[in-house]
Order: sequence, then C-alpha cells, then structure tokens
Amino acid sequence: MESNERFDEVDAWQTLIFLYNSALKRMNTKIEILNDEFLHIHNYNPIEHVKSRIKSAESIVKKLKRHHYDVTLDNMVQHLNDIAGIRVICSFTTDIYTIAEMISNQRDVHVIQIKDYIANPKPNGYKSYHMVVSIPIYLSDGPVDTKVEIQIRTIAMDFWASLEHKIYYKFEGNAPEHIRTDLKECADIVEMLDARMLSLDQSIQKYRATYFTSHLEEAKELLPQQENSDDTEYLHQDNSKTNRNLNQSSAS
Repeated sequence: MESNERFDEVDAWQTLIFLYNSALKRMNTKIEILNDEFLHIHNYNPIEHVKSRIKSAESIVKKLKRHHYDVTLDNMVQHLNDIAGIRVICSFTTDIYTIAEMISNQRDVHVIQIKDYIANPKPNGYKSYHMVVSIPIYLSDGPVDTKVEIQIRTIAMDFWASLEHKIYYKFEGNAPEHIRTDLKECADIVEMLDARMLSLDQSIQKYRATYFTSHLEEAKELLPQQENSDDTEYLHQDNSKTNRNLNQSSAS
C-alpha cells in the first residue's frame, strides 16, 4: 500500500514538473515572437537575452519550510509562484515596461501579481520588475493553468543581482555590515549607470531623427524641379498628339 502511494506521489511530482516545463516553453516562445515583432516594426531589439529554469526539489522544500508550510504538492502549487522562472534581460529601463506591457496584453496570459522593485527597490538596493502570470497548458483532457514568474531587468541590474546572490550565498545570508553597505553603494552606481545609458540612447535617437528630417527637407527641395520638368514633358507630348489629331480631322 505504501509503495503504491509513493508511486502516486512520484507520478504527481513528475506531472507537475512536466506542466511547469511546458509553461516555460510556451512563455519563451511568446517572448521570442514579441521580440521579433518589435524588431520588425521598430527596427529595434529590446531584449538582450532570456534565461529560464525550473526550481530544484531542494530549493522548493527549503522555501516551503522557510515560510512554515508543510512539504506537500498542494502547498507547492498554491504557495510558490517561482517554480517556473524566466528572466528577461534588456538594454534600458524603458524596455522593461515595454516588455511587461506586451506580455500583459497577451490574451491567454493572466497576470496574477506584479512587484515593481524598480519604482520601489528593496532596502539592499535590489531592482527588478517581477510578474507572476498563469498560462494554459493544453493537454489531451483539457487546459491546465500553470504559473510562471517573469523577472525583467537591465544588464546592469542583472550583473548586480547575480553577484549579490553569490556573495550572500558565501555568507549563508549573514553578510557583515560593511559588505552590505558596499553592495548598496554598488546598487546606487548601477542605478546611475542605467540612467546615463538611457539618457545617451535618447540623445542618439534625437540626433538620428533630426539628421533624417534635415536630409529629407534637402531632398524635397530638389523634387519640385524634377516634377515640373516631367509635367512639361508630358504636357508637350499631349499637345503634340492633340495637334496631330486636329490636322488629321481638317484633312479629312
């Protein structure tokens, strides 16, 4: 009896992991298509790269215990939003909100939760935009809504967050005060860097628009002369035809 129950638990676990993997595939495909569409329309690629992962069984158990939940599959599904995770890395802070809006506008994507750590950074300086969404996975017996956490951040934010995680892991979450202070100062530098890079990009876009407009005006100055010359030529040809027709009518 116990072996049958154990088998059922393993089977249920494998089914859940299959669902989360399928959800990652669907969301990755959606994000890739949205990026390609943005590139096609605006000639600009807002996404640098995308990472995805399924939380390990060990991490799932630790998180459930840390939040004082019994380690069960039901609690895992109900209380953990980041079992399936996608991280979208983009160039500028404005891209973050553009990507989030494009994802939210997908008809079969339901936004469950948003945490904007860019507008409201964590005390340690962490910045990122988090979305928890659900997406239907269509199985043979019908759709199953499955949760995916999406983190959207700039290259600089991702660089800081990755190193901060490694440093804290070495101290098992209890880093000395001077380490925490230095990390916060680095987060402030990252924020300034993102702001400077965004300002630089906006200046480049403004310059390109001005350059294009000025050259377009120069081109327009040449067009009327060419058009008048063509019109005169067509008019001359039409008049010649008219005169020939009149002469033929008079002769007859």
